[in-house]
Amino acid sequence: MRLLDEKRELLYVIRTFDVLMSSGVGLEAAIHTIGQGGYGIISEDFAGLMKRLRKGSGGGLDKQLKQLMKSAESPGYKRLLNTLYTNVTQNTDLVETLKKQGTRMEEERSEAVEKYIEELGGVPETLLSIGMIGPIILSIVGLVPQLMSGDLGSFMSLPDPAVIAGVVNMGLVMTLVAMFFIGLKAHTKDPGL
Repeated sequence: MRLLDEKRELLYVIRTFDVLMSSGVGLEAAIHTIGQGGYGIISEDFAGLMKRLRKGSGGGLDKQLKQLMKSAESPGYKRLLNTLYTNVTQNTDLVETLKKQGTRMEEERSEAVEKYIEELGGVPETLLSIGMIGPIILSIVGLVPQLMSGDLGSFMSLPDPAVIAGVVNMGLVMTLVAMFFIGLKAHTKDPGL
């Protein structure tokens, strides 16, 4: 869950850092703003970081960022924290680096969404086919005993109507189960963006 939350909010956090720091806000103030902002797990991380800094526990900002890198799960979030850490320790051009990271994140998100759309291209047709054709075929199977009565029934022996009803009911349940698993497969491939 943490990985998905990090991926979902990361681009917004990078863009917020970019805007804040381009307008002259310092790094600690930007971290404080994001910590209060509504960026999911990243806001929680930054709020905890600022709380520890105010208490004076755990060293300075560089040590706190290093500690956050250990709990980060997504590569993009680790990259952002590493960029912030490098800025604190080596005074790099943070705004330009954040712009590049934001552009890269946008491209990665676009690729992930395109891939997701391609993978799901046939799912609606498949669900419609199974949901419509399956019950029609099963209802025909259920009607076979009535269609085969009379002269046709003397050529072939038919199973008991209870058996046919059981097959039809089982087929309907299997149709629902198949539709559920197809939908579940589509849901689990969701990039979460």
